[in-house]
Amino acid sequence: MAILEQPYLQLINDILEKGHLKGDRTGTGTHSLFGYQMRFDLSKGFPLLTTKKVAFGLIKSELLWFLRGDTNIRFLLQHKNHIWDEWAFKKWVESSEYTGPDMADFGHRALNDPAFKKVYLKEKKRFCQRILADDTFSQKYGNLGDVYGAQWRHWKTRDGQVIDQIQNVIDDIKNKPNSRRLIVTAWNPEDVPQSALPPCHTLFQFYVIDGKLSCQLYQRSADVFLGVPFNIASYALLVHLIARETGLEVGEFVHTLGDAHIYNNHIEQVKTQLAREPKDAPTIWLNPEKKSVFDFEMEDIKIQGYDPAPSIKAPVAV
Repeated sequence: MAILEQPYLQLINDILEKGHLKGDRTGTGTHSLFGYQMRFDLSKGFPLLTTKKVAFGLIKSELLWFLRGDTNIRFLLQHKNHIWDEWAFKKWVESSEYTGPDMADFGHRALNDPAFKKVYLKEKKRFCQRILADDTFSQKYGNLGDVYGAQWRHWKTRDGQVIDQIQNVIDDIKNKPNSRRLIVTAWNPEDVPQSALPPCHTLFQFYVIDGKLSCQLYQRSADVFLGVPFNIASYALLVHLIARETGLEVGEFVHTLGDAHIYNNHIEQVKTQLAREPKDAPTIWLNPEKKSVFDFEMEDIKIQGYDPAPSIKAPVAV
């Protein structure tokens, strides 16, 4: 195996050295670069970071959630995945039905007010429990709108038709591997105002050469410390799954970033990470009995030989 995360570590270093101080939607502030590209050779291993532990179980459940065409956080909560909680919770506490403690600007207040943080975490836990237990509540407040799952699997056209972009691109890879239209897009200007979080990874394209499948992602907004390690591993996993179904080997994952940023309250964390020595990349195991990307369950995907440094905690900017 080989060390695969060097492009990511170089990205962190480049942002720290050359990044522009920039305001942002969350009010946190960032160090930011525009237009950056990383390449990962998936034949040499699976690009799961070793300089900090990355929760692969969360990556698996989120990707399977997308591939199901699901947009409700209930599936994620059933698999102990809380990475989308804040956006659904925000929808709930801003609704006319919410009568609990004031949760205005809960993301920033929880960082600066320990007493409020306890109240917030209690309310969010109660919210998640209700999503799991109450079907009606889950339907109304667990749904995030037309986020990735909806755009990938049931894109709605003006005339009421539904397009399954994932199935279509799989069919085209099998039947028209030289096509330059092997593209899935998540960015729909009509739906952006209604989305809890407009798609950050907006478009990806596949490329077939010499029996290998490669993929390039364009990501408009990239939270480099928290989000990008997940994005790298998620799309690497997607390439493996689609390569399996289409009878191809894995090639490269090319990650192109628009606004690549490190939040100001993540600076110490990335410095800690840069001080660590990377290790050989792990490998991925896929259940050989499963062929279709839509048949995989959590237990059908495993990471092997993963020996990371400890995780590094950092707050999510909402």
